[in-house]
Amino acid sequence: MSKPNSRRPTRAAKKLSQNCGTAAPGRAPKSTVEGGCATNKGRSEIVPKPRRPTLVVGITGASGAPYAVRLVECVVRAGRRVHLIISLAGRLVLADEMGLGGSAARPDLSSLWPREVLAHVTYTPAETLSAPPASGTFDAQAMVILPCSMNTLAALAGGLASNLLQRAAYVALKEGRPLVVVPREMPLTTIDFQNMARLAAAGAVVMPAMPGFYHHPQSVADLVDFVVAKVLARLGIPHDLAVQWPGAERP
Repeated sequence: MSKPNSRRPTRAAKKLSQNCGTAAPGRAPKSTVEGGCATNKGRSEIVPKPRRPTLVVGITGASGAPYAVRLVECVVRAGRRVHLIISLAGRLVLADEMGLGGSAARPDLSSLWPREVLAHVTYTPAETLSAPPASGTFDAQAMVILPCSMNTLAALAGGLASNLLQRAAYVALKEGRPLVVVPREMPLTTIDFQNMARLAAAGAVVMPAMPGFYHHPQSVADLVDFVVAKVLARLGIPHDLAVQWPGAERP
């Protein structure tokens, strides 16, 4: 008696069976990415989009709100996300100096930034201690406090973490992440100098808001850009702000 005509599986078929598994009769094979191949024709492998790096930006009650508004805009346009933390005093100063709408409890950030910028901004009030930046597991590239009040400066120098902004800064220091602090006050006391020195010794970068004039500023906005550009450069974030010293070679 002759045996039924049967074909031995080819090497390619064996390899496919080992990698992706065999399909049940009458059913299409399951597409898989984990096995290194996709058996469904016409379907392409899904490649996740790269995530934008996150910069934590803290705003306190010191004068200098225009610096903060410009910084957030430039950071987002440079391809980063911003986790924004604003203290109560910071929200009051933003309302006074930049026309922040809404209320202190429910600020209207659309009065400061356009929709395309806010699409990459996550806002948390400093009173919310349970937010992600309070943990060292939060995936943040760095943190900037701009402007930084003398009250916040003293708290950071003393290792305090009584609100989310202070806690996030403490996390940046303990995790070895860049922390840029931009104090804005004058004149300064010996206490202020000591607090800055303690923070610098702990690993923070202290950059007082001291705009230069060698780029021949024509407006207040030019002075704001000078300070913001210094912060961006310290963090390695690209920008196109025209604040270079005239004698420096332009790229």
